[in-house]
Amino acid sequence: MLFLKTLKGSELVKVDSAEVIHGLFKMQGKLDSTEMVMLFMDDNIIMPLVLERGQINVKIDNTELRVDGTPLNEALYGFFDKKNELDRRAGELERKEAKMILNGEDPLLIEHEMERESKQISVEMSSLIENFITANYNNVLGPGVFLLLCQSYPVMTPQIEDILSKVPADFRNNPYVRDYISTARKNLHMMKEHGTTTAVNN
Repeated sequence: MLFLKTLKGSELVKVDSAEVIHGLFKMQGKLDSTEMVMLFMDDNIIMPLVLERGQINVKIDNTELRVDGTPLNEALYGFFDKKNELDRRAGELERKEAKMILNGEDPLLIEHEMERESKQISVEMSSLIENFITANYNNVLGPGVFLLLCQSYPVMTPQIEDILSKVPADFRNNPYVRDYISTARKNLHMMKEHGTTTAVNN
């Protein structure tokens, strides 16, 4: 059974559901507003998508998870494509380092090369995330992607501070973004007070 769930306060609430028959499923209905939701199979989260007007196509197989057919979903998965490519390059970098070590190359040369390429990937990833969120501050993608990428460890990093400095108050006042900022600041205060890295979960 597949379920669409959305975050309401601190709980995930079911929006719709469907049975998978011969590898296909269908959901339909009227929308009050556009929102980002999560697709679940039973209790297991599969992927995010945007509920918006139009025909939304969802593809789930062993090689790809993808949503298209509507503007915001295509923008979201275009972003994921670029992020996945950078993640792939980071993985290749680890294999390149192992190969250079096996070939007996100069350790200092290896360290320099790895540091240079790793920094380049990191800069590109930061730029991708910041540009996407700031470009979509006025729709569900900005807050949605912000929370997807930041949910595991609520803390105010330089990158998050930079993003928040570039978006208007409406974005920062989104209930979930505001809650994240509040929790992250509490964590920072606790770490400074106690000299620990313990984080409070949202």
